[in-house]
Amino acid sequence: MRIPSPDQEDALFPGFATTTITTDAAEIFVRHGGSGPPVVLLHGHPRTSATWHRVAPLLVDRGFHVICPDLRGYGRSRGPKPTADHAAHSKRAVAADIVEVARQLGHDHFHLAGHDRGSYVALRLALDHPQVVDRLAVMDCIPISEHLRRADATFAMSWWHWFFFAQPEIPERVIGADPSAWYSPKADPATMGEANHAELMTAVQEPRVVRAMLEDYRAGLSVDRDHEEADRTAGRRVQASTLVLWSKRDDLEALYGDPLQIWSDWATEPVGFAIDSGHHMAEEAAPAVAAALGRFFA
Repeated sequence: MRIPSPDQEDALFPGFATTTITTDAAEIFVRHGGSGPPVVLLHGHPRTSATWHRVAPLLVDRGFHVICPDLRGYGRSRGPKPTADHAAHSKRAVAADIVEVARQLGHDHFHLAGHDRGSYVALRLALDHPQVVDRLAVMDCIPISEHLRRADATFAMSWWHWFFFAQPEIPERVIGADPSAWYSPKADPATMGEANHAELMTAVQEPRVVRAMLEDYRAGLSVDRDHEEADRTAGRRVQASTLVLWSKRDDLEALYGDPLQIWSDWATEPVGFAIDSGHHMAEEAAPAVAAALGRFFA
C-alpha cells in the first residue's frame, strides 16, 4: 500500500503522530494527537481513520487527546485470517483491539464515538467493557439486530449490500474485478477531501482489505447478531451516557422514525439529534459533528 509522505499526513492530521499497535491478534494503525481527556473515533465502511481528518483537529482544539485507529483489517491495519464462524472479525474482537490500543497509549478509560460500522464496534465495546467507556456517541446507526428485526422489502432494496457482502466468495470476485469502480460512486474527492479519497482508493486495491471488510458484514449477520440477541435476553444495556447523532439527508429516520426510541432499549435516557448532512457526516459536516461531540464529552 502506498504510504502518505510526512507532509501529506500532516496536512490531513496536523500535529498528529502515527503508530502501529500490536494486539493479541492484529496490528492496528493509529493516528493520535492532542492532550487531555482521551476520545477514540471509530470509522465506518469502507473508510479509514482518515474520514475523521476534519473532525479530529477540532476536537484537539477543544482540549482532547484524539485517537483514530483503522479498524481491524481496514486501511493499514492487519488482522488475522478469517475464520469459518467469522468470529475473527466480530465486533467483539475488534472492540478488544480498541481497548488495547487505548491502553498502550496510556488510557484505561476514554470517551468513544463510532460512525456506521464503527458504531457497532463502539456499542459492543461499551457492552463488553463498561468500565473503560466514559461516554458513548453513536452516529447514523441503530444496533444490527434492530435493523434485522425490522427488515422488509424497503430495507432490502436500500441496504441490499448487507446481504450481498455476506455471501461466500462471490463479493470478492465482483469487487476484485475493479475495486475503484465499485467504491468510487460513493467516494467523491471534492466532498471527502483529496488526501482522504486517495487513502481510501489505495486501501481498496488490497484484496486483504476487501476480504476483511466483507468479513465485517459476514460477522454482522451471524456472530454479531447473536451477541446482541444474547444482550437483549440478558437485559444488558449501555451504562455510559449515550449521544445519538443521525444524518438528515440519509434514510435512518425514513426507515425507523425517531432513532432515540430504538436506542432507549439499549441505553438509559439517550440524547441526540439530526445533523444536516448526508451519511458521511464527519466529512460533510465536520464543525457540527465536532461541536456535538465536544459538548457531550466535555
